[in-house]
Amino acid sequence: MIVNIGLLLVGFLALIKGADYFVDGAASIASLLKIPSVVVGLTIVAFGTSAPEAAVSITAALNHSNAIAISNVIGSNIFNLIVVLGMTAIITIIPVPRSIMRKEFPFLIAVSFLMALFIFTGNSLTRLEGIIFLILIIAYVVWLIKDSLSKRASIEVEKPMFSLPMSLVLIVIGIFGIIFGGDLVVNNAKAIALTLGLSEKLVGLTIVSIGTSLPELVTSLVAAKKGNVDIAVGNVVGSNIFNILFILGLSATITPIPVEFALMFDLVIMLIATLLCFFVAKRNGKLGKKEGIIFLLLFISYLTYIIIRN
Repeated sequence: MIVNIGLLLVGFLALIKGADYFVDGAASIASLLKIPSVVVGLTIVAFGTSAPEAAVSITAALNHSNAIAISNVIGSNIFNLIVVLGMTAIITIIPVPRSIMRKEFPFLIAVSFLMALFIFTGNSLTRLEGIIFLILIIAYVVWLIKDSLSKRASIEVEKPMFSLPMSLVLIVIGIFGIIFGGDLVVNNAKAIALTLGLSEKLVGLTIVSIGTSLPELVTSLVAAKKGNVDIAVGNVVGSNIFNILFILGLSATITPIPVEFALMFDLVIMLIATLLCFFVAKRNGKLGKKEGIIFLLLFISYLTYIIIRN
């Protein structure tokens, strides 16, 4: 138990320092390439912080047990929207970029409902549907890059903190720290919980599922503290798009994913959370402490429900 607690603390330290390096490197690259920081958040940061979800889901698909992939993505997307944004909003007011509200957030809503359509019409994600998702993620990234390059001339950026090679090194070190730290936290929190007598099923639904979203949480909180709020918002929206299109797309392409009926409720909660965040941000143009507290209370209610249900 003492060893597990020690490793848990090491994991949190690695997560925090990894996110620190990652955000600095990503912000520096945005300045060097004259790319809006929100685009970096939607791509490099979003894809990097989704690495744990990708590792869990793709490994499960290769082992032909990828029913975990769908619950992993649904749970992570709910957590990202109402906990990551909620906690970040409590720390600092989040002005939501208008570009995200016009383009990326509606796109996230569209792919979320497309995912629901595929699942509700067949109780599964087929290989063809997985391929459609992969085509969409490629088109999305290409469009993002072309759109950001077309606006480079009109963008005013701060002086880069680091050279391009150093920025890339920081990003790599940051990703390693985030993944390594997240792994330590999840494994040792699970060991401590089981030692205290909690059931493995309950631990899996709470600690492990939330644990794979720790990179998004820590990275967004660090970005917000450093004043890079665009990276924090882009991280959440980009991660959720990446989770659906890349992680589920690749997993379903490897092995079609059956979806249990009980998971339909969680899928509906994910859709409601996506729409709620969008309409609150659109109405106010920002997310503040009040919205953050409401989001966290909603997640506590949802978590209580799944604990009772299981």
